[in-house]
Amino acid sequence: MDEGRAGQPVPTAAYVLIGAGGALSISVLAGAAQEIVAPLAIVVAGLAVAHRMLLRWDVLLGVIVIVILFVSIKRYELPASLPFNLELYRVLVASVILLWVLSLLIDPRVRLGRSDFDAPLALVVAAIFASELANRASVQSLSSYVWKSLTFALSFLLVYYFTVSVIRRRRQIDVLLGVLVSGGALVAAAGIVERRIGYNVFDHLAGILPFLDFAGEKILGRGGRLRVFASAQHPIALGGLFAILIPIGFALGFRRGRAWWVPTGLLALGVMATASRTPIVMLAASAGALLWLKPKDTKRLIPFLVPAIVVVHVALPGALGSFRNAFFPAGGLVAEQSAIPENADPLLAGGRIRLLSPSLELWAERPLFGQGYGTRVTGFDEENRNAPILDNQWLGSLLEIGLLGVAAWVWLLVRAVRRLGRAARDGPEDDAWLYVGFAAAIVGFAVGMFTYDTFTFIQVTFIFWIILGLGAAALGLRAGDELRDSTEGFPDPTR
Repeated sequence: MDEGRAGQPVPTAAYVLIGAGGALSISVLAGAAQEIVAPLAIVVAGLAVAHRMLLRWDVLLGVIVIVILFVSIKRYELPASLPFNLELYRVLVASVILLWVLSLLIDPRVRLGRSDFDAPLALVVAAIFASELANRASVQSLSSYVWKSLTFALSFLLVYYFTVSVIRRRRQIDVLLGVLVSGGALVAAAGIVERRIGYNVFDHLAGILPFLDFAGEKILGRGGRLRVFASAQHPIALGGLFAILIPIGFALGFRRGRAWWVPTGLLALGVMATASRTPIVMLAASAGALLWLKPKDTKRLIPFLVPAIVVVHVALPGALGSFRNAFFPAGGLVAEQSAIPENADPLLAGGRIRLLSPSLELWAERPLFGQGYGTRVTGFDEENRNAPILDNQWLGSLLEIGLLGVAAWVWLLVRAVRRLGRAARDGPEDDAWLYVGFAAAIVGFAVGMFTYDTFTFIQVTFIFWIILGLGAAALGLRAGDELRDSTEGFPDPTR
């Protein structure tokens, strides 16, 4: 640092502010690139002023949550000529994880955290690599898809361990849960507006973040009603996101005050706005977990169901009718899921029940290790598509990583729910709802995996791994693990 007039050091932040102001002034005088320079100057100035807080690991995790919730994945890209889509969440997650890994190597204050779920996670990873080794020919022929799937799996796992490692205070957990529920409620509010007037605010982020390229809006309907996307890749995934956040909202409502019932209610309305059956099934499963772990408190909420139905009818006209038609279609739900639409591509159209028997026959050919992780190419890639959309993540995982992989996933999810449920029953009453919220969210996610291709949708999958990491961190605090001051981030670049 340099010495000022009074012999005091001039902080590096001052130079950064001067530089940002100078760059902005030059762009204004030159009349060029103001739409890019202005927001960058604001971001740089904010980092200069508040870098010590913003560069804390828990704050960076919160920033990751905010970007994943609000910047629509697959709809916004950063301008770059690369063989893959460069999206904001990818850059942010990769940057934070890289800095964390480097800090693990050079900073003794930063340590890799252990969790109660390490053993089943190790088996999940082993099953993935075993499936690749057992299917080397198909893996090699579809290497680009396999590497993409492996990259996503690695990023989910790294975010989980990042969460477990940097969260070492109960208050950090509460704050991050608040960010999740509040952020999810804002997305839900935007979804309600989209349902009412057809305007999706998340399709207009380029006006705020001009460095993003917009890929185009998405429109989907059911029963003559608009199904909302908000910031998600699909209405089902959006509803799934809200469904796993609602139990967390319940936990905050019981632990931190009635004010949290407002965002939780918005999340419930958001579920109804999606007109998707899957989040309703997920909520039913979560409700069962809540009744199992907290029967008295959960039953106290039953009288509020009637006014809740009235609110849904007023806020989202036609939503209840859409769900009635979705669950009770003409000819019955089983018949609907057993048929394929006329003239539809059998590799694109679903039909969950229709695909069960042929999928199980295919699995029987390679029952233990599956066909290879990432080798099933589904969706709209007409050139390389080799498998139908199953709308069943458990079945898809059975095909890709076999019985070993599915058993590992069952072990992971069952262990998480059991450990969290035990902590809720045996631990202090003040913390019981914290563990209950985590357990119910995981139960809902696990059940939802039966009714849509969960891992295809990045937003809800990332949020699940963060919730699982926060749950593991909470169990670690309960177990009395040695705590350290994780409010510090990577080394201060201004010192």
